[in-house]
Amino acid sequence: MTATLPHSLYRADASGRFGEFGGAELPPPLVAPIAEVAAAYAEASQDPAFQDQLQSLLARYVGRPSLLYFAENLTRHLGGAKIYLKREDLNHTGAHKINHCLGEALLAKRMGKTKLIAETGAGQHGVALATAAALVGLECEIHMGAIDVAKQHPNVVRMELLGATVVPVEAGGRSLKEAVDSAFGVYAAAPDEYFFAIGSVVGPHPYPSMVRDFQSVVGREARAQILAEEGRLPDALVAAVGGGSNALGLFDAFLEDDDVRIIGVEPAGEGLDGDRHAATMTLGTPGTLHGMRTKVLQDADGEPSAVHSIASGIDYPGVGPQHAHLEQIGRVEYVTATDAETLDAFQLLTRQEGIIPALESAHAVAHVVELAPTLPGDAIIIANLSGRGDKDVDFVADRLRAAE
Repeated sequence: MTATLPHSLYRADASGRFGEFGGAELPPPLVAPIAEVAAAYAEASQDPAFQDQLQSLLARYVGRPSLLYFAENLTRHLGGAKIYLKREDLNHTGAHKINHCLGEALLAKRMGKTKLIAETGAGQHGVALATAAALVGLECEIHMGAIDVAKQHPNVVRMELLGATVVPVEAGGRSLKEAVDSAFGVYAAAPDEYFFAIGSVVGPHPYPSMVRDFQSVVGREARAQILAEEGRLPDALVAAVGGGSNALGLFDAFLEDDDVRIIGVEPAGEGLDGDRHAATMTLGTPGTLHGMRTKVLQDADGEPSAVHSIASGIDYPGVGPQHAHLEQIGRVEYVTATDAETLDAFQLLTRQEGIIPALESAHAVAHVVELAPTLPGDAIIIANLSGRGDKDVDFVADRLRAAE
């Protein structure tokens, strides 16, 4: 495989910008604390002792490498390409989030912080961060939109059992964007105590690069596994995109392989012709959100729009700035899946393979359902199954009963 674009196009510059996107656009009280995080991460990323400790925990605590599973039944059912699933749902805590949460918790400890603070949507980042906090001996505070607190109650219970304080956010749309706003406000008031553990490849520099780096283990493993299994690289990668951490985790190791088609799937919700969606890459425009320049769903005054998705973890009006850059340079395609398509894919994977996916991950499966039959039988797709669906089963059951 050959690369047609230099690797520098896939990394931020010294100011944290991916082309026109990224950077650190911050209010004055946050400039010094975020610069401290950037300096600490730059140092830790070059420290073999830090990296060895993280890799040891990923292997001995998380259970990495995660399985690359050939979904034979789903492949036969759909026809066309062979479908492999990168099983991040098998990680300890049930999703990819533990990969970067361990890295952030270790960095916080290294910096002498006593508390972790973060936002969460579906609760998987919150559970993973609470787990990491318990492991390394830090306090943990999780801000969560009130809608998601009700929708993802099992994960709220898990966070509290792990010792975290869960703060329901009643402001605005009471979802992920408001949870980020709320957590940032607390952090800005006490940055000496708190480490802000952002849950995706979003926010001010260094977070988009740092979280991607921690998640890149997914793609490195998948690359080695598919070469061992098939003797070649896949024809296509597919992953859900909200903020975009699971997607970049898979995509990063393949960005220079121009023969590998890379596809991100974002939530079309109830349809792109209304406002009940979170299709930032499809319908967003350049703007500033949560300390970064990126694509944003925004109104005429530049305020973030209300968004919707059946999956709480990806109902966000922005996206990681590297995703915006990758679209702009033409390296990654971004498509959508509706709530209905996602729910159908959730049920299909469950019944064909006995694997219950997170609703976030089911967006990727929904596109695989569309893509696989269009490809020849010797083609290969890898889809990132970023999380398990335990948290979603009650919600899905209610939706299915209501549709009867």
